[in-house]
Amino acid sequence: MNWQARMITAAEDFNGAPLLRREFVLEEGHGAVARATLTLTALGVVEAWLNGRPVSEDLLTPGWSSYEWRLRYATYDVTQLVDNTSVLGLALGNGWFRGRLTWMGGSGFYGDKLGAFAQLEVTFEDGTTQVVGTDDTWSSGPSAVLANDLYDGETIDGRLVDDSWKQPAFAGEGWKGVEPLDFDAARLTPYVGPAVKRWAELPVKEITTSPSGKTLVDFGQNLVGWIKIRAHGPAGTEITVRHAEVLEGGELGTRPLRSALATDKFILSGGEDVFEPTFTFHGFRYAEITGWPGELVPDSLTAVAVGSDLKRIGTFRTSDPTLNQFHENVVWGMRGNFVDVPTDCPQRDERLGWTGDIAAFAPTAAFLYDVDAFLSDWLIDLALEQEHHDGIVGFVIPDVLKYLDKPTTFGPVESTAIWSDASVWVPWALYQAYGDEDVLRRQFDSMASHVRRVRSLLSPSGVWDGNFQFGDWLDPDAPPEDPAKAKADKGVVATACAYRSAKLVAATSALLGLTAEQAEFEQLASDLRSAFNTNYVRDGVVHSDCATVYALAIVFELLDAADEKAAGERLAELSAAAGYRISTGFAGTPFITDALTKTGHVEDAYRLLLERECPSWLYPVTMGATTVWERWDSMLPDGTINPGEMTSFNHYALGAVADWMHRVVGGISPLTPGYASVLIAPLPGGGLTEAETALETPHGRIAVRWELEGDQLTVEADVPSGITGILRLPGQDDRPLSAGHLTEKVTIVPAVTAPQR
Repeated sequence: MNWQARMITAAEDFNGAPLLRREFVLEEGHGAVARATLTLTALGVVEAWLNGRPVSEDLLTPGWSSYEWRLRYATYDVTQLVDNTSVLGLALGNGWFRGRLTWMGGSGFYGDKLGAFAQLEVTFEDGTTQVVGTDDTWSSGPSAVLANDLYDGETIDGRLVDDSWKQPAFAGEGWKGVEPLDFDAARLTPYVGPAVKRWAELPVKEITTSPSGKTLVDFGQNLVGWIKIRAHGPAGTEITVRHAEVLEGGELGTRPLRSALATDKFILSGGEDVFEPTFTFHGFRYAEITGWPGELVPDSLTAVAVGSDLKRIGTFRTSDPTLNQFHENVVWGMRGNFVDVPTDCPQRDERLGWTGDIAAFAPTAAFLYDVDAFLSDWLIDLALEQEHHDGIVGFVIPDVLKYLDKPTTFGPVESTAIWSDASVWVPWALYQAYGDEDVLRRQFDSMASHVRRVRSLLSPSGVWDGNFQFGDWLDPDAPPEDPAKAKADKGVVATACAYRSAKLVAATSALLGLTAEQAEFEQLASDLRSAFNTNYVRDGVVHSDCATVYALAIVFELLDAADEKAAGERLAELSAAAGYRISTGFAGTPFITDALTKTGHVEDAYRLLLERECPSWLYPVTMGATTVWERWDSMLPDGTINPGEMTSFNHYALGAVADWMHRVVGGISPLTPGYASVLIAPLPGGGLTEAETALETPHGRIAVRWELEGDQLTVEADVPSGITGILRLPGQDDRPLSAGHLTEKVTIVPAVTAPQR
């Protein structure tokens, strides 16, 4: 780009929400306007209007990237919005750039001044281009926003709303100039991923009064966004809206928010007011409303769900309504945490791009939605942060933790299993889902750098056991105050993950024709496998003898055939002994059902999946959950909130089992990356009588539906033209699969009943 614009800031901060404007006249003598394009970004978040009309429906532009090295810009076609005399107007907010970030406190980690950068290029019929960009000729003034923060909320004063600043001939009383900011335009880069947009609106489900007399509103769904309100009352009336995900004792359950205020305030103008706090977002199902003039009626409030603009590609349904609700919870949890960055949670004083969460969840995400561009964008920041941190993949991306005055509670940041493995596992998941080698090519240096860093951390015995590890984080048997105190030995978990990453980087090297690197990483993988077995395996017993270590050893193929068989038996035995209640955390949960299936214990996997007692995947559903929880028992059976300081009701990581549901229950998995060839292999079980799954692949739509009546299994499948594959049904030999519609009926032998407790 030929940048003529400059980064500018308002001469006064104006409560952290200044308005910027520039009035201009189109040049004459060049004919009609053929095309007009606006390029827009900010240090902070920005919204833009041209002649009073919004230039797009995008929100929170330019999102959150590793601002030190990469500031994204958006480009809009505004041809239909340009007039002979025009006004380009911008509104700024704090966003991630200057707002509060992390649970450790602090704000303004990236800078103390908000900035705006806009370049409007108007091309006329004769080819002449007129450029209007941000520079020192712009003016700045106050908005109706008195406070804005992603964690704390937004305050809007309806008495100050005046859209005349967006139109020509604005008087500009109280307005001031602007100042240039020192900014290197080389940091500017286009979006790779999608913008954030409104994607759903939910009506009020119920308005009630709490035991203490508070007015509570229930939208029936835990979501991420804000509440749009329509109100009429005396000028100066202040309406306060507090948000939370759950109720406790009939009151708003705000303790899990920690220091995040999650509160919006609206001051009425005296006329008909409509407020939308677009410089913040909240994770909530419930809201407490105070100060409402007169009677609050449902039509006055609408919940607006926001998130990155993703296309839904995968669906799943079974005969079990509770399981279907769990799957829907996975979907809503993903959408709420895919707000420009794949976050851990959307509600408390955190909302960071934790690498461990997406490492676990990427295969599920890639089936439910087309996340290729979204996660590819995030991976660029991961590689940049890693490049500037000695090859270390941090706990969060973008890595704001590096700016903290004191180390995190986990100590200095160093590579750690699963979390840092996101640098390998996420691009590999994208390749498997969409079949595009470019993501591996772009990320290869990052992938290789991570594994080499891990190699430097191995102990003399060849295992990874010397530095901080999250391990099997949030093992349900860990105490609430110490979620890292898991049953699984951290060295076992870390070494297993290091082996998987080395093996995947070796495979990536082979795909890219990098023979020296292939040999390097194959040797490292071989060494890790040998060290794992030497240090941690005795006659099929894996050290620390718990579900997670067996799940990882089996799925990552760390064991020889005899030990794998014994490990599968032991895993099934442990699952039964636990009453099929979950006993795994972040490390084991994504893999335990696959481990059971791989070793011939599919009915045990189903019993784990369908268990309803706590801890289990379906327990939260029985408690009314509409998203996946951070803890298996975020809410205790008596309706009280888990006493741990870290308790979210919207975390997608433990929903990673949906990947197994899509492949094994639904029966769709890729034989080759991107589904150029497909395996149709549904495995009924658990008392389910039917299931249906569909996926829009790069080659077309694949759909599978099965129904079980007694011992008669009927399978229907649709395979698009050009795709080949294999049909694998219980008790039958594999047979080739060709494009078109098929219906197959087989008699199945009942599975061996899993042992009772």
